Amino acid sequence: MTSGLLSTPALTTLLADGSTKTGPDFGKASPVGLLIVVLLLICVFALVWSMNRHLKKIPASFDEPEGDQSVSATEVPAEADALGESRGSDTGEPQRESGG
Repeated sequence: MTSGLLSTPALTTLLADGSTKTGPDFGKASPVGLLIVVLLLICVFALVWSMNRHLKKIPASFDEPEGDQSVSATEVPAEADALGESRGSDTGEPQRESGG
């Protein structure tokens, strides 16, 4: 059994009609769309400008200079090793021994 509503000529005519918005301005962007595009372009410009400022702060190389005489974090000076001190002894705390 089919519904009587689906077979009515009025419903068929209504479904067969195309869109009534076919004037000369149909499908064109509104000024709101232009405002959104301009705001997005401004945001992209601001992000690129900020990123360039941050990238200028990065050094050209992360390698240590060859002429640097400082002690790296993994090396212990011979004097400290001879005295049994570790590199963390600048805090004034006594050296702790490992073990259980």
